[in-house]
Amino acid sequence: MENGEIPENANEHCPGPQSDSAGKSDACQGCPNQEVCATAPKGPDPDLVAIAERMATVKHKILVLSGKGGVGKSTFSAQLSFALAAMDFQVGLLDIDICGPSIPKMLGLEGQEIHQSNLGWSPVYVESNLGVMSIGFMLPNPDEAVVWRGPRKNSLIKQFLKDVYWGELDFLVVDAPPGTSDEHISIVQYLNATGIDGAVIVTTPQQVSLIDVRKEVSFCKKVGVQVLGVVENMSGLSQPLIDFKFLRITEAGGERDVTEWVREYVKEKAPELLNVIACSEVFDTSSGGALKMCREMGVQFLGTVPLDPKLCKAAEEGRSCFIGENSGVSASALKKIIEKLVENQGLSKMLVDDAA
Repeated sequence: MENGEIPENANEHCPGPQSDSAGKSDACQGCPNQEVCATAPKGPDPDLVAIAERMATVKHKILVLSGKGGVGKSTFSAQLSFALAAMDFQVGLLDIDICGPSIPKMLGLEGQEIHQSNLGWSPVYVESNLGVMSIGFMLPNPDEAVVWRGPRKNSLIKQFLKDVYWGELDFLVVDAPPGTSDEHISIVQYLNATGIDGAVIVTTPQQVSLIDVRKEVSFCKKVGVQVLGVVENMSGLSQPLIDFKFLRITEAGGERDVTEWVREYVKEKAPELLNVIACSEVFDTSSGGALKMCREMGVQFLGTVPLDPKLCKAAEEGRSCFIGENSGVSASALKKIIEKLVENQGLSKMLVDDAA
């Protein structure tokens, strides 16, 4: 049993092994851990001291959260880390999405393994100034499901924080799973004494996502984590007109690909359209999207990122979307958001202080 952790086989309303009522309350009756909890020494979790020592070399810690899955949170975490590293910061990316670790794929690190030294677990490095830690590096088979209850997940998160040797870091970006569950409570609890700069919350424009994002904002306020801002991802589809696929409906109701015909027609008859960006709303934004929600909840709106096939391709290939001339419309949008994040009231003063 980890210090302070609720055992997996505990009763439903377990007060926790560090509680004064551990092993003595009505909820403890019949629990296989009752005697151990009743006689175990109580007091502060010694692992929190070890975590504080590890985090002493990390200047800034940013959580990346989302209310709902599938909104591009991990994509944002990956590209944020790439961008900060490109600014010559020392960056660590910690993936605490235990059941759905997609960070190794998005950083181009599939198949890598964790190595151990006398200093602790070593992150897997993309570049010399960008290290990554994820349970994805620990799975013998990438298709293997992680079927763990909360206590075991929390134990691994604690181990990541106290056993991984990051060295000197300017930023530790923490990619959390969607929602407000055990992992979120644990990461805040474990890092609370070391200081969390705040959280970036990622959403999509439609109400079905924003409903859950409001809960995420509420969670941050309840646990005392500053919301650094909200990013509206997949805010319309944007890409060059010439990159679209064009179809014609036949008389029989089928589809015929006329893409090449359209491209040749545009080149010959309307070449001025070759550099036009076509945009289309994918989700219903009639409710005002994330901007309206931010105004209502009193949090900062960092900006929008369009749904861009080139960003999706970069994530699939595990690379930065900012590299190369043909980087897509999403790269400039992400760059503005990240610059705003670094310069906003939550981080700019700290960066100035660090440089002094």
